[in-house]
Amino acid sequence: MSSTEENKRIARRYPEEVATGRNVDLIDELETEDFVEHGPFGQETRGPNADKERMREFLAAFPDFEATVEDVIAEGDTVAMRVRLRGTHEGEFMGIEPTGRSFEVQNMVFTRIRDGKVAERWIQPDTFALMQQLGVVELPAA
Repeated sequence: MSSTEENKRIARRYPEEVATGRNVDLIDELETEDFVEHGPFGQETRGPNADKERMREFLAAFPDFEATVEDVIAEGDTVAMRVRLRGTHEGEFMGIEPTGRSFEVQNMVFTRIRDGKVAERWIQPDTFALMQQLGVVELPAA
């Protein structure tokens, strides 16, 4: 298997096995000790333990969460993925009380692989559509 194909396989494991498969402990195997995730609101998650805590909180807010990888492109040590996210808001999320509403949005993920592990991820979901579908924001009337 080429290194770009192996990098694609490694990058896909997070949305498919950690998020959708609820295997949060797999993060220890997947990520480097100095892992950094750059989130959509400028926040950073540093290290596998912090990432596991963040993911557990997210899955508690959206217990039926699914992440479906739709496209994957790799070059060098970087993998770009287009991922469809779905879930129902049943727990607190970013200080927002559960709405019981479902969402389906697109997400762009760039993953940098180092020595067979995820060293860095940049996450860019369609947060406006997410908040709109959860009923948190509305488009102004035209």
